[in-house]
Amino acid sequence: MGRKVNPVGMRTGIIRTWNSSWYAGKRNYAKMLKEDLEIREFVEKKLNDMGVSYLELQRNANDITLNIHTAKPGVIIGRQGASVEELKGELEKKFGYKFTLNIKEIKKPELEAKLLADSIASQIERRVSYRRAAKMAVQKAIEAGAIGVKVRMGGRLNGVEIARNEFVSEGRIPLHTFRADIDFAASQANTTYGAIGVKVWINRGEVFNKKRLNS
Repeated sequence: MGRKVNPVGMRTGIIRTWNSSWYAGKRNYAKMLKEDLEIREFVEKKLNDMGVSYLELQRNANDITLNIHTAKPGVIIGRQGASVEELKGELEKKFGYKFTLNIKEIKKPELEAKLLADSIASQIERRVSYRRAAKMAVQKAIEAGAIGVKVRMGGRLNGVEIARNEFVSEGRIPLHTFRADIDFAASQANTTYGAIGVKVWINRGEVFNKKRLNS
């Protein structure tokens, strides 16, 4: 079962917490869930290629607090906070809530699966060898302290006629060990030959009562 499901979802409530924190009754649940997804989609589209790993959303009746975890906080904040204020204004105008945006820096971006997957996909789109891009990403993650890393790429790699999967891995990825802090993310590279999927698993060590590696 550990190899069939998302490792992040499997560990939510055990060693990970939820990325959304709010309560809704039966009548409002669908509406609030839709708004949650739309807010995330809007922010991710606006901050594309700005090193955003994940978003944490907390909401009250009329207020929404959005924590943006990124490897490039200066780019998102902008000169004297101009960029983040512009984003806040656009969110409030589009969704009708009062927003509070907190930009939080990721100390070790090499240990974030989303950032590694996006980096590999971006390099593939720029015609960098997929093997070279994956090996460099794996090496950087291991050097940053990861216990294990696995990268899977699927599609018409190098423009071949028949799509196939390629794996690059190093270290251990114990998917059935719930105390293992395994981060997972997927990205997509759009090439002239079609879409190439990129999936990344990173084992950041076992969690007992200790902090995660990148916290």
